[in-house]
Amino acid sequence: MLALALLLAGGAATGCGGRATTHHKPGTSHEQASGSVGTLLAATDTAGHKLREVPAQSAPEVQLAVRPDSEDGWNLQLTVKNYRFTPDSTGGAALPGAGHAHLELDGRKLARLYGPWFHLPAAQVPEGAHTLTVRLYADDHTAWAVSGKPVEGTAQLTAAAPGGTPGGHGHGGTPPQSPDPQAPSQGQADRTVTITVRDGKVSPAPARTELRRGERVALRVTSDRADTLHVHGYDKELALPAGQEATLTLTADRTGLFEVETHESSLLLTQLLVR
Repeated sequence: MLALALLLAGGAATGCGGRATTHHKPGTSHEQASGSVGTLLAATDTAGHKLREVPAQSAPEVQLAVRPDSEDGWNLQLTVKNYRFTPDSTGGAALPGAGHAHLELDGRKLARLYGPWFHLPAAQVPEGAHTLTVRLYADDHTAWAVSGKPVEGTAQLTAAAPGGTPGGHGHGGTPPQSPDPQAPSQGQADRTVTITVRDGKVSPAPARTELRRGERVALRVTSDRADTLHVHGYDKELALPAGQEATLTLTADRTGLFEVETHESSLLLTQLLVR
């Protein structure tokens, strides 16, 4: 009995495969829990994340399309193959064909993406021509790669001067398409929640914002550090430039309790209670 207890204690301390892991749900194999899928390379992407090499025939793929929004900015659509978004297991081990994406503007990270749609406000894009890049990552934040190159997709975007008409296009110079009515967009809100983050503190203190199903809520956040806003359950994200107010507007079309937090600083900003 003593030997068995010591064996169990040692296993709990190191996890499967002799090392700690943050993701080992019931039914997950030891190989999956250790994150041993593919080959971890010494090379990194431009953001410093290690590359995880997988065979080309089974590797994830992504394409990016850009559509001007009828009210503000652009709607981005990610079309993926051999891949699924798994926001509930981010930070865990690398599982085959799963994870999240990063969005970059001219090599500068704007947001982490947990779904195929993302609204990019015009205020976050300077005037001129730009390159948008989406790159696919595993849950452990390693970048999926084929032949030593990250799995990513790009699109060109041109931002007009204030008062002008912005334009963008996807792969191969495809002309802008009409905005999809199901795409996320900004618009008039029934409720506005204004939040400030300074020196690691949230003001006003995190509380619950009660909404009726179908109401639109605008989250206006100003952070003294560059960060990313994330609404759990709705998989909505918004880049927070340092010292600038950013607004995310969404329709509360799901009932339940949903946390709104920052990614980099892991701060709870508010909770959306939708009835």
